[in-house]
Amino acid sequence: MNDAQKAFRDLLHTQRVWDAPLPRLDPASAPADPLTLFHTWFAEAVAAGQTEPHTMTLATVDPEGLPDVRTLMLHDADGCGWHFATHATSAKGRQLAARPYAALGFYWPAQGRQVRVRGPVTPASREESRADLRARSTGALASALTGSQSEVLPAYDDLVRASEAAWERARAEPDAEAETWTLYVVEPREVEFFQGDARRRHVRLRYRREGADWAHELLWP
Repeated sequence: MNDAQKAFRDLLHTQRVWDAPLPRLDPASAPADPLTLFHTWFAEAVAAGQTEPHTMTLATVDPEGLPDVRTLMLHDADGCGWHFATHATSAKGRQLAARPYAALGFYWPAQGRQVRVRGPVTPASREESRADLRARSTGALASALTGSQSEVLPAYDDLVRASEAAWERARAEPDAEAETWTLYVVEPREVEFFQGDARRRHVRLRYRREGADWAHELLWP
């Protein structure tokens, strides 16, 4: 092992997890549906000072059947499912068009909590996608107007020029449309809530869709 690798490993092994007191999850008092518990946990993550609690990982599968993952923002969570948006022409948009199934992951270390969501993905209507973009910030609109997401960028200067033009347009035309911008909804088939425990007696509560109802069960950590 060289010195750089040893230094990295030593640093890695000194990192601690969950130094603060952690809340508890009582499965017996869990709500009947996962959305209610997700809303509660999200509010508690915000109250606990969790940085960017609305960020999540999105896992998809590429044309070769290999997993792909990235971090993006949650736009909503309601009776239809968990919402996010991207360009339909992006890598994840193309992957979802070919294999419309995904997994989401939330991690809130301030409370030692994770939430995992799995299910089929459906693109929202054009009107809903436009409304989603209009509801976002000027910066988000400028980003959506900037260029061809996931395509090869010849030089960073090309991004700078495209971004400056997009910001000018976004300020001048707050209702400008990005034709490929698409709102997606993950319809949950499984939702798992993980509550960490300092003694590693973690609670894993999984909800599974059974027709119109939800069944829930505990999993070994």
